[in-house]
Amino acid sequence: MKTIAESILKLIGKSEEQIKAGLVGSSGNISVYPESVHKLGTSVVMMARDDEKRFIAVVADCEKNMPKGFEGDVVRLSDGGGLLTGPLSAANAAALRRYFPWCAPRSLRKERTTVGCGDRLGLATYGHLLAARQFKLSPVLAQQSMRELAMTDRTFRQVVDDAVFNVFRADYREGYGADGDHLKKMEDIDVALAAEMPMITLDLSEVMNASAGDWSAGKIEEAFAALPAADRERVASEDADKTFIVGSCEVKVDALTAKRCAVMYDAALAFALKVYEHLRAKRGDEFDLEVSIDETTSPTLPSHHLYIARELRRLGIEFSSLAPRFVGEFQKAVDYIGDVKEFDRQFVVHAQIAKTFGNYKVSVHSGSDKFSVYPTVGRETGGYLHLKTAGTSWLVAVEVIARCEPQLYRDMHKCALEHFNDMLKLYHITADLSRIPALDSLSDAELPGLMSMADARQLLHITYGPILTGGLRERFFKAMHKFENEYDEALKRHFEKHISLLGVPKK
Repeated sequence: MKTIAESILKLIGKSEEQIKAGLVGSSGNISVYPESVHKLGTSVVMMARDDEKRFIAVVADCEKNMPKGFEGDVVRLSDGGGLLTGPLSAANAAALRRYFPWCAPRSLRKERTTVGCGDRLGLATYGHLLAARQFKLSPVLAQQSMRELAMTDRTFRQVVDDAVFNVFRADYREGYGADGDHLKKMEDIDVALAAEMPMITLDLSEVMNASAGDWSAGKIEEAFAALPAADRERVASEDADKTFIVGSCEVKVDALTAKRCAVMYDAALAFALKVYEHLRAKRGDEFDLEVSIDETTSPTLPSHHLYIARELRRLGIEFSSLAPRFVGEFQKAVDYIGDVKEFDRQFVVHAQIAKTFGNYKVSVHSGSDKFSVYPTVGRETGGYLHLKTAGTSWLVAVEVIARCEPQLYRDMHKCALEHFNDMLKLYHITADLSRIPALDSLSDAELPGLMSMADARQLLHITYGPILTGGLRERFFKAMHKFENEYDEALKRHFEKHISLLGVPKK
C-alpha cells in the first residue's frame, strides 16, 4: 500500500479526477477500488483490498493534516506525508458519513420507485448498485429484519455500516434507504433508528386480530359490540353498506364486513398511530413508514385494504407504502405460485385503492424472483411501488460458490439438509427434498444448475443461518472475498432482470 500511497502523495495538489487517473492502482497483492478515491482537503480517502480483506486507506500531505475520526495504523511517507490503513469498522464508517454525507442513508418518501435490496452478507451493495444506477429508481441498500439479524449474528449498526462502505466504494451519490424490516416492537424500532435507519416496516401481525377473519357473524357482532361507542358509530356511518369508487373499480363494503374490519384492525391501527408519532418525534419528516399486513395466512381482501387505508388517513398517519397479503403464494426464492390471471384481477383493485386513498406505494414483500407478476405490478402502479427482496442476493452468492468452489458448495448443501427441518419452523415454503438430485450423482459442473431448481433454491434459501454462523463461515467469506468480481457481476445481471420486468425506465 505504501507504493500506491506515494503515487497519490505526488498528485495530492491536483484534482480528484487527475489523482484517479495518475495513481498506481495496484501493487503486489493490494489494489485500490478506483471509484472510491475521494479528495478531502489535502488528503485522499479510498478503499482498497488485499488477498484477505478490504480496508480504508487515507493519504495526507502531512500527518497533522490526517482527517480526524479515522482509525488504523499510520506510517510515514516521503516529504512528511502520512498513510493510515484501517479496518471496515464502525468508527471508520462514521468518519465516512461525517466527511461524505451522501454515504449515509436518507428518507426516500418522495421517490417514485424504491427497491429493497436485502444484503445478509454485507457484500452485495456494490452489485446492487451496478444494476440500480442504470434505472430510474432509488435503492434501499440496508434492509434486515430481527429474524435475519439473529440468523446472521449481525446488528442494525453493522448492516448500515456495510452499506456505507460499499456506497463509498461505488461513489454512489444519488441517495439510498435503510429499512428496519418487519419490526413489531417499539424497542426494536428504537434500535433501528439509533442505527440511522430512516425506513421502518411496521409489521402489524401480532397486534391485529387476524383470526377474526374466519369468525362467524354472531361472534363478530359480539366483538364489535365491545368496541367503544364512538368507533361503532363511525363504522356504521362511514363504512357499513357503502360502495367506494376507486379508479375504474368499485369496492362494496357491507355492514358485516365493516364490523369485521373494525374487530380485526382497529387495535393494530391504534398501535400504528403510536409508532408514527414516535417516528415524528425522533426524525421529524425524515422517515419512511411502511405498514405491513402481509404476514397472515389469508389474502387481504380489497374491502379490508380499503378500510385500513381510510383509517390510516383518518388518523393522520403519513405512510409511504403498504404491504397487503396478495392472493396466491409469495414463497421465498421462487416465482409466484397461483393463478396469475386472478392475481392480476385483484392487484388492479389494490393499486387503485392506493392511488385513491393517499397515493402511497403498494409494497410487494417476498418480492424477489416473482417474474411472472412483475409486469402487472409495474403497469398497474405506474411504477409507484416498493419491491422488497432479500434472500435472492444470498442465493446468487450460493450459485457463485457452486460455480467457483464446488467442494465448499457441497459442504454447504449438506449443512442445509441437516438443518432444513429446524428452519421450516421459521419459514413457510413447500420444497420437496426428494426432487433435489443427490449430491453424489452430480458433477462439479452440474452444481450451479441446482440454483435453477425451485426445491434446491428453497432449501438453501432458508438455511443461510446455520451456514453463515457455523463451521463453514470462515471458508465461505474467504471464498466470497476471492470471487468478489464474480458476485458483483452476477448480482448485476440478476437485478437487471428484476427491474426490467417491472418496467422501470432506464436513465
